[in-house]
Amino acid sequence: MAMFDEEPRKPATAHVVGQDISLLSVEELSERIRLLKAEVERLEAERGKRGQTKSAAEALFRK
Repeated sequence: MAMFDEEPRKPATAHVVGQDISLLSVEELSERIRLLKAEVERLEAERGKRGQTKSAAEALFRK
């Protein structure tokens, strides 16, 4: 078994807002964009749920 056949894989790291991205490859940048878009969708869905709960509570207390 040769030691240098494959490059070691880098562990996947979560994106930190504001971090230096100058050394990331195009593939790494694309993956982070995909992850961040998924996170934005998750956050927007949660915000929508909370907005519905707030509206229901306001309607209940107006009666």
